[in-house]
Amino acid sequence: MLRSYRRDNNHLVLVQEGLAAPPTTPLVWLDLFNPTPEEDRYVEQLLGIDLPTLEEMQEIEVSARLYQVNGAEFMTLTAITQLDSEDPTTTPITFVLKGSTVLTVRYAETKAFANFINRAQKPNTVPCANGEQVMMSLIESICDRLADALERVGVNIDAISRAVFRRKSKRKVSRTTQELQQVIEKIGQDGDLLTKVRESLVSINRVLTYHTSADQTDKQLTKDARARSKVLYRDVSALADQATFLSNKVNFLLDATLGLINLQQNQIIKIFSVAAVVFLPPTLVASIYGMNFDYMPELKWAFGYPGALVLMVLSAVGPYLYFKQRGWL
Repeated sequence: MLRSYRRDNNHLVLVQEGLAAPPTTPLVWLDLFNPTPEEDRYVEQLLGIDLPTLEEMQEIEVSARLYQVNGAEFMTLTAITQLDSEDPTTTPITFVLKGSTVLTVRYAETKAFANFINRAQKPNTVPCANGEQVMMSLIESICDRLADALERVGVNIDAISRAVFRRKSKRKVSRTTQELQQVIEKIGQDGDLLTKVRESLVSINRVLTYHTSADQTDKQLTKDARARSKVLYRDVSALADQATFLSNKVNFLLDATLGLINLQQNQIIKIFSVAAVVFLPPTLVASIYGMNFDYMPELKWAFGYPGALVLMVLSAVGPYLYFKQRGWL
């Protein structure tokens, strides 16, 4: 789908959806969402450029994501879709800046774009005088969504930390182990989301660096554009530091949870080991008195059977008390 926007009194106005005759008024923003081949050709003829394919947008080489052709800047960053769900995914978004018009090419719906459109259609809400300002505002909207995701991950990690380190010790071991396994699954989900967020922040940082360098080479940056670039740099750096901090905390919680599971398993093995040690001496005594010898004094003793039972009990209690005194139990 192709959406075209123009500026009207400091806000964006939707000109058309889909293919139509070339617009008579200058366009500020062209948004290609999951475009058809006909829409690709229409935009290529309108702007005089060659659009990258989805495969080219997904390449990880910097030269394939950031380049200039025929006076147009091609900049591809990695965004995240379905941030509010349990299965967030990454998707590439390409910004093509040519003159005063910006073109966005994307193959997945992101809430950041919907939020920007809702705000940009209200007067004096976001700067949208030209394509560069629209691009900066879209990147700010993407960063806002990433910040919300980091805040949610931080809240989840705090809840997991309380569940791991402040749990009651009198609960059943089997139940606690199942809860810790669920905690590991939650930690894995948060860690996966943090990995995607950090990947997106790195790509945004590269886009901002490339755009600033390209503008300084070709023309002098305006004061407003330079100020917004600095603010975005600081925001991205702060979010990257927060994502790194949360990733370290996730790794710590994962190690701590695995350590608790190992301690519980060792405690279970310890119980079986103690039981084996306690019942080993009585088994030895019973084995001795189970031998069939003609000359065994206790066979004709009236208290032989009770004496053997008492001896087996003492042989079990004795090692237990000795281990308890030494602090091995």
